[in-house]
Amino acid sequence: MLKHRGFPGRLPGTDFQFVIRRPNPKGVTPLIRRDRYRDRRPADKRADAAFMAALWEHFGTEPFERGNLDAGRLSWLFGREVLPYDDPFDPKSYESLLVIDEIAARAAFPEAFEDGDWA
Repeated sequence: MLKHRGFPGRLPGTDFQFVIRRPNPKGVTPLIRRDRYRDRRPADKRADAAFMAALWEHFGTEPFERGNLDAGRLSWLFGREVLPYDDPFDPKSYESLLVIDEIAARAAFPEAFEDGDWA
């Protein structure tokens, strides 16, 4: 499992996790598309935007390996702002490649593309 060095571990001041420390001994948690409803808590929306900002800062438009990125947090963006790059895509692999859909990401999280401080 690739560890993305320098990637923030969590949203500062919260328990919203962005990366995992080690592979899951029970098996890889699959990436799924989670529905984001309008009534989500502001803290959840802030965590999504901060995670998107960190992804953009680290990877930009280049494909990236899932590695130690948290499956739960990634699943909130998967299928919309973060898309599979591999064909066929294995949602249960730490080596799967993903890519940011810049147009969708900018539309959903315009604040993530500003020079903001998420700390």
